[in-house]
Amino acid sequence: MPHPISPEQEAARGAARLIGRGLKLTHLRLIATLAEVGQLTAAGRAQNLTQPAASRLLAEAETIAGHRLCERHSKGIALTAAGEALARRARAVLAEIAEAGREIGDVAEGRMGAVRLGAVTAPAVELVVPVLQRLQQRYPGLHAQLDVATSDVLVHDLVRGWHDFVIARVPAGSDPRAFEQRGLSREQVALIVREGHPLARLETVSAADLVPYDWVMQPPGSLLRTTVEEAMIARGAPLPNCRLSTASLLVTLALVSRSNAIAPESVEVARLVAGEGGLGRRVTVLPIDFEIEVKPYNLIRMRGQRLSRSAAVVHDALLEAQTG
Repeated sequence: MPHPISPEQEAARGAARLIGRGLKLTHLRLIATLAEVGQLTAAGRAQNLTQPAASRLLAEAETIAGHRLCERHSKGIALTAAGEALARRARAVLAEIAEAGREIGDVAEGRMGAVRLGAVTAPAVELVVPVLQRLQQRYPGLHAQLDVATSDVLVHDLVRGWHDFVIARVPAGSDPRAFEQRGLSREQVALIVREGHPLARLETVSAADLVPYDWVMQPPGSLLRTTVEEAMIARGAPLPNCRLSTASLLVTLALVSRSNAIAPESVEVARLVAGEGGLGRRVTVLPIDFEIEVKPYNLIRMRGQRLSRSAAVVHDALLEAQTG
């Protein structure tokens, strides 16, 4: 009686069939780029191909796959379900190859290597920076690229292969099955204002006290903003009057320090910029009489992805620091 075939064996056989039919990296690059730009001419241009050459390459990929990979419409090209599946795998393959080249270079030159990661602001400040400082004392050759952005941007770039892993939350609309996630911790929120702000003179500040003032917050739909809005509504207050939306901490601090605007930031960031020994002396934390807590963020990587030695060292150190 034949042994059952595991999912890994079936995937390997499927890959072997496509390679046997002539699937090449040029096909994968075109499909991956096409998924990003949605236009064949632009995808071809990104691969230094003329429009006729890109069309021929796409036709070859469809013949090899045995399925229609895209459908043309008035605004460009939309991938079919088969095309989306191939594009997703293509990005993973191309990211692995790029990582292999980087790791081979590191090994050949005797370097510890580089790690590319992203994080939302709070863990970037409170967790990632201290861990990297400790690791770089132990491994002088370790180089890191840290991008700070909102979760939707970070996870999108992770899928594109721009990060080894990110600390964020998988946004709505993304398939959580595509990721391996490890929970870290919840994020407490503080409200910061300029020193001398009228509310800073109060012993405690209620939600009603906040209503007359303008706010500066992250863009609509971001988790931090949504959490603050829900906290205000839960206490019978109207939505904050947000006259400027920005994900930039620098822009936020510039506006807060020059006006009566209120800004929500993680407790860790507030401590960095306004606490004792903080970076600035022009902002302070309001003594609000209620808690604002954002749901936990996670350490996220692509499912099945093998990390380089340097990325694995940082990944594991972040977990240890958070749970230790």
